[in-house]
Amino acid sequence: MYDKISRLLMFGDLSEESILYQMGNVIDKVESGDYNKREVTKDINAVSKRLLMLATDYGFDDNLWHNYIAFYIITNENPFSLVTEKTDVKPGSVNYLVENDFKLLKELFDYDFSPLEKELGIGSFSVFTNYSAVHKNEQMYNRNVSEKVRTLSKALEAAADEKEFFNVITDFYKSYGVGMFGLNKAFRLEEVGNNDIKFVPINNMDEVVLDDLIGYEYQKQQLVENTESFVAGKKANNVLLFGDSGTGKSTSIKAIVNQYYNDGLRMIEIYKHQFKYLSKIIATIKNRNYKFIIYMDDLSFEEHEIEYKFLKAVIEGGVETRPDNILIYATSNRRHLIKETWNDRNDQDNTNDRHHSDTVEEKLSLVNRFGVTICYSKPMPKEYVVIVTELAKRAGITMDEEQLIAEAKQWELSHGGISGRTAQQFINHLLGQN
Repeated sequence: MYDKISRLLMFGDLSEESILYQMGNVIDKVESGDYNKREVTKDINAVSKRLLMLATDYGFDDNLWHNYIAFYIITNENPFSLVTEKTDVKPGSVNYLVENDFKLLKELFDYDFSPLEKELGIGSFSVFTNYSAVHKNEQMYNRNVSEKVRTLSKALEAAADEKEFFNVITDFYKSYGVGMFGLNKAFRLEEVGNNDIKFVPINNMDEVVLDDLIGYEYQKQQLVENTESFVAGKKANNVLLFGDSGTGKSTSIKAIVNQYYNDGLRMIEIYKHQFKYLSKIIATIKNRNYKFIIYMDDLSFEEHEIEYKFLKAVIEGGVETRPDNILIYATSNRRHLIKETWNDRNDQDNTNDRHHSDTVEEKLSLVNRFGVTICYSKPMPKEYVVIVTELAKRAGITMDEEQLIAEAKQWELSHGGISGRTAQQFINHLLGQN
């Protein structure tokens, strides 16, 4: 097995800590005939445990070896996989170079562990090639990745030869992409040493759709039209969703990502204190074949904060042009994003700033750099009733409608006032009583 692994070219950048490398190393010891049975069995058990841990993390099932090889292939970012992500396979030298890799990968995928198991008198291979996973809560593993890996694994099992094997993999790259950006919908940033960052996938993002948000049809349509232009490669605008809290601004953006994920849309959530990394984020993702929304939730700035300058430079006016595959979608409870004080409006009290009006204009101009601004206002009392009754119907609540409305009105008086969020919290309360 290790001989096959060592001959991989595009897919051969294995670390000594990888499962594939360690499995190949220990199997070669046995096949050479020069090994200590106790030591080899110990090594195999250690690798098998790592395979089981990976299966637990991603909810793998059935043949864990096949799941692992499929996972390795679709997370391996190399010149071939990056060229073919979200696009058709194009003729070129790189295809010739990768042909041998796919022949070897199929042989590794189809590897028969039974002679080795018989030689060592162990049963671990039979377990992880016929694995029956314990049912787990979906919040305990990355379901989005798990489903793709297991589906691909089954398709590879049906591949008759390396050519079909190649086609299955490249079809996957075309549909979803490769690496973490191919498998996951959304990411957040984690700051690491040396003033650097890494992208961390957000597992099991809310599976909301736009129809889950009752009302706001005009607002949702504006968001859909802009996003559809974006994923189609047409000109599109940065978007600011502003208005009262609990009205569905964040829900709308999550729903948009869910709706257009298969079209290559991805989301990166960034917080205000991370705006200094915006240029680094853009440099990392600008050449990938995805459309990225940089998402800023609850965006606002106090008078003394200057992070908005990083944002202004990226949106419009920086030296480097913003790439066509990146947009900024932000939500805010403030129309103008930056807190404006009475001192800002007092033209007579400007002794500390000779160009006071310019300063005020700079603060308030940030919102104008969003090409689309969408207002999510608090629902009227009648709209609140419609939201409550519709949510109750969807939840299967059979309470008398008059009683339902009366209790919903009572609930909002002591729970933050009228909003879609308040309505949902009321429905959750009712469900918890049953």
